[in-house]
Amino acid sequence: MLLEVRDLHVEFHTRDGVAKAVNGVDYSVDAGETLAVLGESGSGKSVTAQAVMGILDIPPGKITHGEILFQGQDLLKLKEEERRKIRGAKMAMVFQDALSSLNPVLSVGDQLGEMFQVHQGMSRKDSKAKAVELMDRVRIPAAKERVGQYPHQFSGGMRQRIMIAMALALEPELIIADEPTTALDVTVQAQVMDLLAELRRELNMGLILITHDLGVVADVADKIAVMYAGRIVEHAPVHEIYKAPAHPYTKGLLESIPRLDQKGQELYAIKGLPPNLLNIPPGCAFNPRCPLARDRCRTDVPPLYEVTESPVPRASACHFWKECLHG
Repeated sequence: MLLEVRDLHVEFHTRDGVAKAVNGVDYSVDAGETLAVLGESGSGKSVTAQAVMGILDIPPGKITHGEILFQGQDLLKLKEEERRKIRGAKMAMVFQDALSSLNPVLSVGDQLGEMFQVHQGMSRKDSKAKAVELMDRVRIPAAKERVGQYPHQFSGGMRQRIMIAMALALEPELIIADEPTTALDVTVQAQVMDLLAELRRELNMGLILITHDLGVVADVADKIAVMYAGRIVEHAPVHEIYKAPAHPYTKGLLESIPRLDQKGQELYAIKGLPPNLLNIPPGCAFNPRCPLARDRCRTDVPPLYEVTESPVPRASACHFWKECLHG
């Protein structure tokens, strides 16, 4: 297994109290596999990724429990200097806002080339040549002419390709893409997702896609982990999720996707708001918004039940997953 996250807990200590951002997350991804991590803002998707990458702000953040195994090695037991050698070289991250992630006063060629200068000791001339290769690889037109340009001179889609090129620079075994299609139009979204899928196949790398949009990952993910209030509430192969969700939250996310056969109809929305992580409801955190909620849901935290009626391994953190599955 390339990456295994085991029982991860992350808290943020604020003036108002302790926000429990991640509450016992377990997931894994292997070489050549794509895991999509889904959920609304505040569900813990990005915080989990930051903990994996070792870029969590500590303080106020704090990893209180768990293991993050990369190629069998627990990253949480490594010193920062050892983590830095893995970050970029063996695992890399594509951030959601390319414009704010790129340095506005350095050319894209300098920013891409820096990876080779720092990690491989290349000269400025050689690193610039590698930058052009990377820009070609992610299909930026006229890369040789544009390598000296600055981030503001590129479109949003092209900037996101530059971020992907930076992540790919040292050919890592794992890439985490955090909302890589945010603020892009539908056509460019599809191009970026196709590019990530193609590079994953070409390099046989593991890919974790973080998103709130089930429609974005339908054609590229192998399996899906749905997060809510810092927990994984459903985990299944992608085709099983779309065919028959086994958790009311997943079902709500699916029903929120616009469909061509519902033209003119009001778009479905899950009622209510995600919980305040300073005060997560007792029992199932989704119970105040759940159409299936009963007394048990308001007192007993549901474990990840094995969905025994499925032909493939999958799990749901719902006491009444059978009703959801067949509803």
